[in-house]
Amino acid sequence: MAIELSLPPEVHELTERTRDFIRERVLPLEDAHDGDIAAAGGDRFRVELQQAAREAGVFAPHAPVEYGGHGLGMSDRAPVFEEAGYSLFGPTALNIAAPDEGNVHMLAHIANPEQKQQYLAPLAHGDVRSAFAMTEPAPGAGSDPSALATRAVRADGGWRINGRKWFITGADGAGFFIIMARTSGEPGQRGGATMFLAPADTPGIRVGRHLDTLDRSMVGGHCEVFFEDLLVPDAAVLGEVDRGFEYAQVRLGPARMTHVMRWLGAARRGHDVAVAHVARREGFGSRLGDLGMVQKMIADNEIDIAATRALLTRACWELDRGEPAANATSIAKTFAAEAIFRIVDRSMQMCGGLGVSGDLPLARLSREVRPFRIYDGPSEVHRWAIAKRAVGAAKRALRDAE
Repeated sequence: MAIELSLPPEVHELTERTRDFIRERVLPLEDAHDGDIAAAGGDRFRVELQQAAREAGVFAPHAPVEYGGHGLGMSDRAPVFEEAGYSLFGPTALNIAAPDEGNVHMLAHIANPEQKQQYLAPLAHGDVRSAFAMTEPAPGAGSDPSALATRAVRADGGWRINGRKWFITGADGAGFFIIMARTSGEPGQRGGATMFLAPADTPGIRVGRHLDTLDRSMVGGHCEVFFEDLLVPDAAVLGEVDRGFEYAQVRLGPARMTHVMRWLGAARRGHDVAVAHVARREGFGSRLGDLGMVQKMIADNEIDIAATRALLTRACWELDRGEPAANATSIAKTFAAEAIFRIVDRSMQMCGGLGVSGDLPLARLSREVRPFRIYDGPSEVHRWAIAKRAVGAAKRALRDAE
C-alpha cells in the first residue's frame, strides 16, 4: 500500500500563507529585538502580532473551528507550525506558542461545555494567555511527575490548594492557570493527581520571580508560582478527580511534537543562513561551500532535518489515529531536540566569527533551542522510558515462549 505524504490543498495553502507572513512581517521584528519578546513589548506586542496574523488568515491553525481556529490535526499542523517556527516570534503570532497551544489542545479534549466557554474560547481567540502549573522544586514533581507534592484537600463546596511550582512558562500575565495537585496518595505514588482551573486573580495565587533562563522568546517568562490556601469550587476540576496524570498524557505527547515542529523551523532558518553564507564567502582559494569539511556539515544538517521530519510524521500519524504514541513521541522528541541543536551549532561553525555575533541570528537560535533537551522531559528520561519499554517487551516475549 502506498504511503501518502502530500498535503491537502487547504493545508498547503495555509502553509504557504504562513511562510509569507512569517518572512515578510515577523522576521524583521524578531531581528529588530534580537528575539527577546519582553524587549519587544511583551503582551502588548503579542496582541499586535496576533492581530496581524488574523488579518493574514493564519491565526490559530490548531484550535477547533467553532472557536475561530482552522481545526488542523497533528499531521496537518506539522508544516504550518514549522513555517511559524522559522521565526522565534512566529508561534506567538499564530497563538501556537507553549504553553497556550498545548492547553488549547487539552481543554478541547477534556473540558466540559462550561469550562470551554470560560477558558478555551478566550484562549483560542487570543484574548488571554494561560499557564500549566505542574513542575515543582525538589523533591517535588519534575522529570518524575509522581513526586507531585502540591496538595488539594476537600473544603466546603470545593478544594483548598497549597504548594509551590516553578519553571511555569507564561505565568506572569496569564489569565488563568491549570494546576496539577495531589488529591490522594503520597509523593512517589503514580496516581492521585487532579487538574484544577483557576483564574489568575483568584486569591491565593501568587506569581513570584522569573527564573533567568537561556531562552527569551516566550511571553510571561518561566516563573515561580505559589498557591497559598487557594480555594476553588468543585466546578474547577478539569475532567475527573484523581485522573490528572492520565489527562496529562492528552497534552504532553502532542505538545512535545508541536515543540519539535516549531523548533525545527528555527533550526531550518539557521541552516538557511549558514548555507547562504558559505555559498558566497570565499576562503582558501574557493567558496567555503565548495570545501569538503563545510559540505559535510551541510549534508549532516540536511540529514538531521529529514530524519526529524520522518520521526515527527510517524508520531503524528499515531496521534491522529488516537493511539497513545508514547514510544513514538519519546523517540521523535529525543532525536529532534538533539538534532535541532546540532543543526544550529553546525550552522554557527560554518559562519565562523559571524556565527557567534549579533550580526546573524544563529547565536540567539542556539540560545533558544538548547533548553529543548530538558523541556518536556530531558533526553535521558525519554531514553530510560524507551529502553524500559523495549526490555519489557522482550521479557513478555520470553514468558510467552516458555
